[in-house]
Amino acid sequence: MPFRFGAPDDGDPAHHGHWFARLYRRVQTSVVGLAWSRGREMELMHRAMGFAALGFLTLVPLLVVVAAADLPSGQGFARWLVQGLGVSEVSQEEVEQLFGRPGQALQRTTALGLGALAAFGVTFGSAVQTGYERAWDLPTARWHTMWRHIVWLGVLIVALLVFVTTPTPADASALETVGVATGDVVGAFFFFWWSQRLLLCGRIRWRALAPGAAATALGLVGLRIFSQVVFSPLIAANAVTYGPFGTVLVLQSWLVGVGFVVYGGALVGRLFHEAMVRHRIDADLGSR
Repeated sequence: MPFRFGAPDDGDPAHHGHWFARLYRRVQTSVVGLAWSRGREMELMHRAMGFAALGFLTLVPLLVVVAAADLPSGQGFARWLVQGLGVSEVSQEEVEQLFGRPGQALQRTTALGLGALAAFGVTFGSAVQTGYERAWDLPTARWHTMWRHIVWLGVLIVALLVFVTTPTPADASALETVGVATGDVVGAFFFFWWSQRLLLCGRIRWRALAPGAAATALGLVGLRIFSQVVFSPLIAANAVTYGPFGTVLVLQSWLVGVGFVVYGGALVGRLFHEAMVRHRIDADLGSR
């Protein structure tokens, strides 16, 4: 037998090309493939970064002033962030130093400044509405729906106040910890369920929005666990290397994660709803 140079013969190239094409189509039509393609279409990561940037510029200053009214805690907005991030005591001190004393925020904020902060906060609600519309491929709502942004911002502030005023006690038992965590998940579910319905102007039914709210609530739980493992030590390390700017970088990255979960949860909910609709249609056709 003569000796052959080159690559071994693995069979018909057309057969391998057909196998690869089938694999590619199967991946594209899977849940992961659909989520990836839809995420690229709505520019999910770019919107999450916009969520973080706009939230830090418009929403955070308003929350700093609102949280300053919680004087008994002595921490103000720093307490809100610590509660949301679930960071360690060392990182907690860095966050508190970044935002200073809450009493100064109340003393130095005028009525005009508070009105400007509220107006900027409303624009954040508009950005969240746009993200939800892209997730559901809906046209932009008309200008007269701006009142929904105001209502949503007010309910968001109330929800955050409820969240930070019911922390898990340091000496809580396992049952109490599970109870508080379950209450947070249930509260987040109802808030984001209602948020989608409000900001989408009732154009999507409640039943279709429920999976997205559940995905968002569970995603926020996962983000908090990730924050405890990754962001908490990063705050302490970056504070030593970069000073307060390092803490800002970590907080900005955390906000990107929150935006990714909020928009990604709505997108996953839509994909789940569409899959259930297709399953129901196939079942009806099969029964005939």
